[in-house]
Amino acid sequence: MNRPDTLKDAPLGRESDYPERYDPGLLYPIPRAANRAPLGIEKGGLPFVGEDEWHAFELSWLNARGKPCVAVARFRLPADSPNLIESKSWKLYLNGFNQTRFAGRDQVAETLARDLGEAAGATPDVALLDVDAPELMPRALPGECIDGLDIAVDRYTPNPDCLRAEGEVVEETLHSHLLKSNCPVTGQPDWGSVLIRYRGPRLDREGLLRYLIGFRQHQDFHEHCVEHIFTDLMARARPERLLVMARYVRRGGLDISPWRATPGERPPQPLRLARQ
Repeated sequence: MNRPDTLKDAPLGRESDYPERYDPGLLYPIPRAANRAPLGIEKGGLPFVGEDEWHAFELSWLNARGKPCVAVARFRLPADSPNLIESKSWKLYLNGFNQTRFAGRDQVAETLARDLGEAAGATPDVALLDVDAPELMPRALPGECIDGLDIAVDRYTPNPDCLRAEGEVVEETLHSHLLKSNCPVTGQPDWGSVLIRYRGPRLDREGLLRYLIGFRQHQDFHEHCVEHIFTDLMARARPERLLVMARYVRRGGLDISPWRATPGERPPQPLRLARQ
């Protein structure tokens, strides 16, 4: 496992106690620019719009009388924020709410938005949902699943040469549940599903599936995997419009669902998959 230079001083991926004390200093920001530079993305000149959507399923705090409260928190962090937040530090931070008293849900949401905004360099949208809220019920991805294609695969690192598009201009939505990458902090597998919605020359589906499977031994953050897919598709397929969204499987009470799109493209419809 290769530990990125941006993490060399981070207290992450090591044995640690999990103190139940509120401490915003536990949040560990990571500059996005370091991972975007190899993709040819210049700081201040993003070729996409988008968000990182997180769900925190293990959020609890005490009310003013000491009674526990629970909720599912949904965070939407803009893709143009200078930093992302390393997920394990996010979990440690949220754990500190367990024995902390708050006057009400509004104070919890305001605290989350303030702390995460200071770490990320941009204010996230924060919503606290009831654990049985209808919007948390699992749904299926729209479009056609390409996982049934009978292809041979012998490479498990990203290969943009697999991407081909030609012929008539089409509008279609495709998805795959075979996305897997590896955490750059712990080396653990990150499982996910990816959706691609585009208008442009028709994508070769077998090549697209080989390309997506190619992330299987790739080590990077969820957010940058999506940006990697987006930039490769824009360079190789040259669509008029493009949306790439990944919905990663929950780990440690958090799931991450980044999406990136060409400016003006409509954002994805909110949904949660069964694996999340």
